[in-house]
Amino acid sequence: MSKVKPATGKLGILTPGMGAVASTFMAGVIAVNKGLAKPIGSVSQMGDIRLGKRTDNRNPLIKDFVPLTKLTDIVFGGWDIFEDNMYESAIHAKVLDKTLLDQIRPELEAIKPMKAVFDREYVKRLDGPNVKTGANKMELAEAIMEDMRRFKEENGCDRLVMVWCGSTEIYIEPSEVHSTLEKLEEGMRNNDPNIPPSMIYAYAAVKMGIPYANGAPNLSCDVEAMVELAKQTKTPIAGKDFKTGQTLMKTIVAPGLKVRALGIRGWFSTNILGNRDGEVLDDPDNFKSKEVSKLGVLEEILKPEENPDLYGDLYHKVRINYYPPHGDNKEGWDNIDIFGWLGYPMQIKIDFLCRDSILAAPIVLDLALFLDLASRSELYGIQEWLSFYLKSPQAAKGLSPMHDIFLQNQKLLNTLRHLMGEELITHLGMDYYY
Repeated sequence: MSKVKPATGKLGILTPGMGAVASTFMAGVIAVNKGLAKPIGSVSQMGDIRLGKRTDNRNPLIKDFVPLTKLTDIVFGGWDIFEDNMYESAIHAKVLDKTLLDQIRPELEAIKPMKAVFDREYVKRLDGPNVKTGANKMELAEAIMEDMRRFKEENGCDRLVMVWCGSTEIYIEPSEVHSTLEKLEEGMRNNDPNIPPSMIYAYAAVKMGIPYANGAPNLSCDVEAMVELAKQTKTPIAGKDFKTGQTLMKTIVAPGLKVRALGIRGWFSTNILGNRDGEVLDDPDNFKSKEVSKLGVLEEILKPEENPDLYGDLYHKVRINYYPPHGDNKEGWDNIDIFGWLGYPMQIKIDFLCRDSILAAPIVLDLALFLDLASRSELYGIQEWLSFYLKSPQAAKGLSPMHDIFLQNQKLLNTLRHLMGEELITHLGMDYYY
């Protein structure tokens, strides 16, 4: 039987970064709680889960099957370099309709950002006044920890969880300072440049035993030192980069082509978006982080080394272009050159006119609720079952991350079944035939 602790009391969801994604997420939960909308896109709220045989007809909603925190028990907080409250931030982001925002204006205006840890060396296209100062990065981490203690006390929270909703930082590769916790902490005291602000937030959260998810392609919790700390404090972690628009389509389409044994010669992807994320990614150093995150998807799904006749010569290119008129409405365009029987060529064209923050907001909610569930279930370290939500999922050392969204979904659902003492579903056995 399940050993999951109940979700009693309030859960504080803290977001470093309180711009378009965070304001859309927070406004959405408030709107749902007031009966103004439905939490569409949230698997934890709208998705169901099959239990037992198909003939048993047991398909409860996930939120009714596992003890998740109720949306009415969530408290919001976070940090940002701008001083805008969440109503002002949402108005500025222009994601949600003002008519809706005005109906929840008092609740949004009450959510104000704490001073952020920020360094323009890592995000050159942004700057703001609401920033912490400290002698070194360890001192800044301790300031974040104090923020969290104060927030928890002032809001009467029983538990906290942190989900990074800030900007994409410049590309940084793992190095010696990330290899052990001792070296990381020494590097923080010495202001090592290989420790970006997102890693300072991750360290602060995990040091306090607060579950942490990284929604950007930054180097954050996905280094050996952070995994070591997560095991030491028994804290669940997950990263990285919310799987929203174009990569979501890739992880849906590529597995389908693979299972039909259709070849792929080329996959050209381009994006245009005009929000703050697009402005940040217009800088080549920041784009590099996103590019690496996006490029790994097809290679892991298709495994060219195992299928050289089908994917050995695959050319994969990704571009992102800043286009202010689009705002938060991102356009992801894919040209896919495939080949079939006897090598005859075909093409697939995908033009996904999506809304970046609308797709990201339910991911923030699900990651927060499931990480809190993991913590109450005494699951700690890398939560590979949450790869479903991430472009560049974190995996244990020596293992390749899983990108196929259907396999990711199966792993997520089977983890929930396991936690609740239900039989895992493998689609084998007699049940498979009726």
